Amino acid sequence: MTPDLRKLQSTICEFCSGTGWEPVEGRGVRPCRCRAVDRRDQILSAAQIPKRYENCTFENYKPKAAADEAGISQRIALHGSKDIVDRYPNVEVGLLFLGACGVGKTHLATAIINALALHKGISCLFYDFRDLLKEIQDSYNPVSQATELKVLEPVYDAEVLVLDELGASKPTDWVRDTMTQIINTRYNDRKLTIFTSNYLDEPQQPNEESLTDRVGVRLRSRLHEMCRVVLIKGDDYRLKLNQSRGRRS
Repeated sequence: MTPDLRKLQSTICEFCSGTGWEPVEGRGVRPCRCRAVDRRDQILSAAQIPKRYENCTFENYKPKAAADEAGISQRIALHGSKDIVDRYPNVEVGLLFLGACGVGKTHLATAIINALALHKGISCLFYDFRDLLKEIQDSYNPVSQATELKVLEPVYDAEVLVLDELGASKPTDWVRDTMTQIINTRYNDRKLTIFTSNYLDEPQQPNEESLTDRVGVRLRSRLHEMCRVVLIKGDDYRLKLNQSRGRRS
């Protein structure tokens, strides 16, 4: 074998054999990770992670060290989030992070897509569900340059989607129909979706609404198929941070 041939063979990608398309078991092919190396900053920018969360990583998520329910749940959530990244694209179901405000649900969700974009070149997208609904509603304005399809197309197409604050909007028929359309489309296309919600399946207080109350029985059933529930317990980190600032001042 000549030196030139040996050099050529050593540069051929082990994942796609130089074709640019990487086989994914049971899903056909996708653009090979070798092509994504130079596009990762662009992919991360296209994910539209809010500035407040753009630096969220697994490394700076700090679960409680205590062996109480909160500490255990936070460590389980961190492990499950890392596992999604490690195993992708061989992942069948997404995650549904449930918990009170400030326990780190959005932190972990954005850490997942940060890692997938930077380390694996995966096309990801972040949306606060309330913002997405508003963009869809705005597209109905006759003077708008956008259409409903134009708004929803990247939501349908993203390999991995984070929908933050599921159930936060008032559950009108239109809201539920829109949620169902988005979630069913991604389910049928076998696209990975990660959700966060402040509404629990089993509310802690008598007058609290459940996630089923907010999204409907049919959609909650679909979420059971699409996601593994990750319940995160603990105190509101943002509240504790503000209280700490108050004591220092």
